[in-house]
Amino acid sequence: MSTPSASPTFLLDGQPVPFTPGQTVMQAAYAAGRYIAHLCWHPDFAAHGSCKLCTVQANGRLATGCTLAAAEGMEVRTQTPELEEKRRTLLQLLFVEGNHFCPACEKSGNCQLQATAYEAGMLTPHFDHFFPDRPLDASHPDVLLDFNRCILCELCVRASRDVDGKHVFALSGRGTQSHLIVNSPTGRLADTDFAATDRAADICPVGVILKKRVGFAVPIGQRRYDAQPASAVDVAPSSGGDA
Repeated sequence: MSTPSASPTFLLDGQPVPFTPGQTVMQAAYAAGRYIAHLCWHPDFAAHGSCKLCTVQANGRLATGCTLAAAEGMEVRTQTPELEEKRRTLLQLLFVEGNHFCPACEKSGNCQLQATAYEAGMLTPHFDHFFPDRPLDASHPDVLLDFNRCILCELCVRASRDVDGKHVFALSGRGTQSHLIVNSPTGRLADTDFAATDRAADICPVGVILKKRVGFAVPIGQRRYDAQPASAVDVAPSSGGDA
């Protein structure tokens, strides 16, 4: 009787990570409890590759970990000084492109952008703020939308389309004019079939989609990222995180 062969592995910052053929570097790292910074990637959805925070150095070349196929013997690095500096710069740009004033945000402590910035050692936004002032949408009885905090990850777009089957959200515009919109004749959330129980209602990594009448139900200090950093939370639950 033949013995099953061991899973192939690649090196992630010098440590072996097993993978199954077809997995990306991000998928394998996540399953193994190894953290690679990310915002637009989510284990329930196909890779999007928009935020670039998961950029790694693979065999000396830069690539996004969420789209890079894992390969036997590949040497992947995530913590070089160059990568860490690029990651901080990307985070700084995200902070100035939206209204991310954390002390005034209901999502503080539950915000993946905030936690990732802490993890990366981002101390200041560095750049001048230049985000446009977009109106809030409080038309829905159960959900408030603050478009000023959108980071264009499209997680709500994908969740509404692929899980809820409703196509409630979309991105419009190009370049610096890109922004989140609601797919209704009026552009108001109340004029869609969106529900607070939809998958899209809980997928936002920042503070765009907020449920009404539950603000601060979990006190500051007891929230998702208050006790543990992003590197401990945003990994597979079986590996010790609670992502």
